[in-house]
Amino acid sequence: MPSKSDTSPPRKDKRPTKAQISWLARGLGEPGGKLPLFTTEGQRVNDRMVKSCLDHGWAEPWFENPLKPNWLVCKITDQGRAVLNGKNTG
Repeated sequence: MPSKSDTSPPRKDKRPTKAQISWLARGLGEPGGKLPLFTTEGQRVNDRMVKSCLDHGWAEPWFENPLKPNWLVCKITDQGRAVLNGKNTG
């Protein structure tokens, strides 16, 4: 079975889950659309959820965190804003 390429276009076949909506919405009020590394309860945001949002084009990597290089700092995209507003981006 062929492996999925990192250069494949963003997936547009799915609506975000409640957890993804909550995470993406938190970026709307942040400078530059920065998405949080932690939940409102202080837990690390689920890496699989972040990757899914990246794969769908709702978020994008922003910069590397020099203090925690394995933590991905992301920001919400225009496509992420559109999906939160209920607009079909596909």
